[in-house]
Amino acid sequence: MPILPKSRKARRRLMVVAVAAPILAAAVGLSLWASQSAITFFYGPSEARAKHVPAGQTVRIGGLVQPGSVIKAADGEVRFSIADKAGAVPASYRGELPDLFREGQGVVAQGEFDRSGMFVAKTVLAKHDEKYMPKEVVDALKKSGEWQKGDGSGPSLPAPSLPASGKPVADATTGAAS
Repeated sequence: MPILPKSRKARRRLMVVAVAAPILAAAVGLSLWASQSAITFFYGPSEARAKHVPAGQTVRIGGLVQPGSVIKAADGEVRFSIADKAGAVPASYRGELPDLFREGQGVVAQGEFDRSGMFVAKTVLAKHDEKYMPKEVVDALKKSGEWQKGDGSGPSLPAPSLPASGKPVADATTGAAS
């Protein structure tokens, strides 16, 4: 009993599908493999410790700069801790820090852990004004229980405001239009 359809038109369609499917699968597979090195995961400090991020893997760590942890060396290296309520990650950075980098403020650092467990940052981003905090940091702080809206004991969400144009814009932390 033949497996192929009797109709010539149906056999042609089946042949097109049989040829196109592996080509499409190979293209998707190659795209995913190529983008593998471009993916950077985001962790809170306690998450990074719990997941045991391997040394040498590029990740982003976000949280608050732990008060009293910033130490500036004469050679330009700055050591600090990125913390959330559940834990802290020791970090080092060599280079010019953002002007708004300071203790107790939100920060996102991209880099990798070394074998000793020190997070060696290649890039450090600080919040850009008094009210804004990156969405990843807000989400990590909420997940760790450190984010408390409006009670004065922790960071709070910014009040909606209109830009100079007077038109509502989406709030960076909630996604809602103000």
